[in-house]
Amino acid sequence: MITLRSLEKSVDSPAGRIFLLRRITAEIRTGEFVTIMGPSGAGKSTLLSILGLLDGMWTGEYYLMGHEVHQLPPKKRAALNRELIGFVFQSFHLLDDLTVAENLDIPLSYRGVKASERQAIVADVLDRFNIVGKKDLFPSQLSGGQQQLVGVARAVVASPKVILADEPTGNLHSAQAREIMELFRDLNTAGTTIVQVSHSEENASYGNRIIQLKDGWLVDE
Repeated sequence: MITLRSLEKSVDSPAGRIFLLRRITAEIRTGEFVTIMGPSGAGKSTLLSILGLLDGMWTGEYYLMGHEVHQLPPKKRAALNRELIGFVFQSFHLLDDLTVAENLDIPLSYRGVKASERQAIVADVLDRFNIVGKKDLFPSQLSGGQQQLVGVARAVVASPKVILADEPTGNLHSAQAREIMELFRDLNTAGTTIVQVSHSEENASYGNRIIQLKDGWLVDE
């Protein structure tokens, strides 16, 4: 599904060029549940942003389901993001002025799904995630755990091939964190490839493989 070859990311600073990622070569197979771990500043979130096609300023080769991402212009990368990827953020990133149902509708509208079809899909996901009673509420009316549950629902509403999650339980208490991780495990069991960034050994235990980063280098699996 995902193949990286000699991928590097650097930024310019007054002290010179600083590398955030160095010579990353790795493969993630379809149906895997992979955790990216490492100390702060290791490059974990940077790598996830590149995998999610949110960052285009890097060198090397990136293949995503047969697509040569490194050869694609920005518009085609954005289209690939919408088609294949669902993203779960630590800080939820819900749109505050939209209801839960409207937040779930957004990814479908970006894909050009007809309004009648979107309504049915959103209703199904609301039921699947047991948040039908929250559909008309705004994010500010939800607890942190409820907001993250909506964030996961939004990530899967368009049936992506891969879900990328950046510290998805970082702002949640332990019971909420377990609920989210069990949800990820269920999605993975159903066939969705999942790549998460986490500091938590407990969260990593839900997956089947760990990729370790240190100072931008891939150091161990």
